[in-house]
Amino acid sequence: PDLMPTLDDELHLNMLREFRTPEIAVWQAERRGFASWAELERVIKAGDLQFTKSEKGTRLVKITDLERIFGKPRGEMYGLQWGDPESTPPVAFVKSRYVMPYINPDHTALEIGPGGGRWTQYLVKMKHVYAVDYHDAMFDEVRRWVNSSNLTLIKNNGTDFPGVPDASIDFLFSFDVFVHLDADIIAAYLANMKRVLKPDAIVLLHYADQTKIMARENRAFADMTPERMRGMLHGAGYEVVQEDTTTMWHSSVVLFRLSR
Repeated sequence: PDLMPTLDDELHLNMLREFRTPEIAVWQAERRGFASWAELERVIKAGDLQFTKSEKGTRLVKITDLERIFGKPRGEMYGLQWGDPESTPPVAFVKSRYVMPYINPDHTALEIGPGGGRWTQYLVKMKHVYAVDYHDAMFDEVRRWVNSSNLTLIKNNGTDFPGVPDASIDFLFSFDVFVHLDADIIAAYLANMKRVLKPDAIVLLHYADQTKIMARENRAFADMTPERMRGMLHGAGYEVVQEDTTTMWHSSVVLFRLSR
């Protein structure tokens, strides 16, 4: 697809900036969980929550005012707009079936692209977690929600894991990242992660699945299919442990390990 982001592309940073705009519409405040529509209308009518109007007449309220009145709801976690692992059926299934079974307090995890901490919040229940991202500006979002002494945030150079010790990772996880990565970047990641994986480590990757119409309609989704992903994994020296090509409507999930 001609809109496929590169490593230097600011697709995610731009989405974050849009999410973190200082003012949002009243309907967005309800959707993010600050308060019910009736409660928002009540405080607006009482004069406790001031608003301005956009050029289209939409009422805009300040995030700072919302947090002052209602606190910071879970919906303010960046990334939940794409599905809450606590409540959105597809991602909740991924969490229960493919993530929580690998949350071991004696093990070490590595997350590629933590976003706002949507999945990091579960991984920090392990002994230690390394979270890498090409854009270190994203780390402020993680810190808003996940303040754990066992979390190490690392800016990488695109596909590497600087500072992560050799053969130290029991569970490597990435969700909503590889859906945007072309095959050459995925191949580089597959090569580089071998250094940090323990011999019996499990890797979970969530990737774009162009056999599904919703992936084909999203021009920012990579040209990848389950068949092609399996071929890349086998060629890179891995074996597939489990695949899920049905839960997600535009993507698939694969669990794999080093070939034995």
